Amino acid sequence: MASSLSIAGIHAAYGAVRVIDDVSVKVGGGETVVLLGTNGNGKSTLMKCIMGLVRPSQGSIVAEIDGIHHDLVGRTTEEIVDLGIALVPEGRRLFPKLTVEENLLLGAFRRTARRELNRNLEVCFETFPRLAERRHQLAGSMSGGEQQMLALGRALMLAPKILLVDEPSVGLAPILVSRTIDAISEMKQRYALTVLMAEQNFTQAIRIADRGYVIVHGKIAFEGRSTDELNNNDLIKKFYLGL
Repeated sequence: MASSLSIAGIHAAYGAVRVIDDVSVKVGGGETVVLLGTNGNGKSTLMKCIMGLVRPSQGSIVAEIDGIHHDLVGRTTEEIVDLGIALVPEGRRLFPKLTVEENLLLGAFRRTARRELNRNLEVCFETFPRLAERRHQLAGSMSGGEQQMLALGRALMLAPKILLVDEPSVGLAPILVSRTIDAISEMKQRYALTVLMAEQNFTQAIRIADRGYVIVHGKIAFEGRSTDELNNNDLIKKFYLGL
């Protein structure tokens, strides 16, 4: 049963600085939805709200997993992860002095994932063969693209139902961005994931997205119900396509 995510009327701030203002986003079961926005517009903050790292001042975040609705606001990050929601954070946040395999094993925090640890590790190496080749290499000695694969693999170790990916293109060469986006698409298809991806590389993001939102100054400025609607939107043309 595909999982879904419903975010309604979320407000969030850091102290007196309001970052998210009445944001509503829906990700249907089995969808890949992209949240488009340039730096500083609230994409990462919204991801942190979903994961319980930032507590919204208003609004609701509800995940439907295996037919059960879970209100995420007020839950700890550990509880949210244990439901089957995984985040690939901006900047990857690996443990550079640990090996590839050690980083992956640390990803198996969820109780269900711990019970299937060896199987999940095999799945991860099958999905990302390069990680299998370098399983004993220190994470910090890998290239940026390889580190991004490791960050995705670590999320896969959770055996997630919902995958959040925050700015996967940051710091990568164009060809590596393309490979990373393809890897997210492969993970989604192969393991029937529901994906919310925050990204500012419009051209790459819409290659795999079913639809998306544009966030500007902490507010949803446009909802595209298809990639065609995103392509033909004036905001997209102005901020991303230079038209």
